[in-house]
Amino acid sequence: TRNVLQAAHSVGVERFVNISTDKAAAPTSVLGATKRLAERLTAWHATTYDLPYLSVRFGNVLGSRGSVLISFRNQIEKGGPVTVTHPDVTRYFMTIPEACELVLQAGAIGNPGEVLVLDMGQPVKILDVAKRMIAESGQNIDIHFTGLRPGEKLYEELLADADTTLPTAHPRLRIAQLRGDRPADW
Repeated sequence: TRNVLQAAHSVGVERFVNISTDKAAAPTSVLGATKRLAERLTAWHATTYDLPYLSVRFGNVLGSRGSVLISFRNQIEKGGPVTVTHPDVTRYFMTIPEACELVLQAGAIGNPGEVLVLDMGQPVKILDVAKRMIAESGQNIDIHFTGLRPGEKLYEELLADADTTLPTAHPRLRIAQLRGDRPADW
């Protein structure tokens, strides 16, 4: 991330939007921790050069590569079982158009160092998604629970307790402000 930020600055990129994840809020996994670090690096770079370099924090993008919908569809087409990590696991979801709009809006209205977060409504229970897809298939398919993987959360969060939040001009966007201090101070 630091190399990309430096390369963008060296060629005069005026606006930079880092794509992050809800896993960066109170991270418990390597992915979440590195995405949180990328947000902080972007904020530091924005502060250092006074440029609108900022981040957007995504939830799960429905229909994208790696989406649970695609995994469930493939498992259903093979006759099952459909695998769910835990009966109570929930996730936030956004559509591909919402993800694109978030990036465009961030680039248009974002200020240096901000992390823009889309209001994705209430989290969705993954078990309910699996049951609905199985019902729509018309097949009798079992659901197997595999257990949470190391570092995986039962419930995702969009904001960490330490994030200071502010409203934006866009009704569905919030700002999570991060410290833009030097990486050596971390």
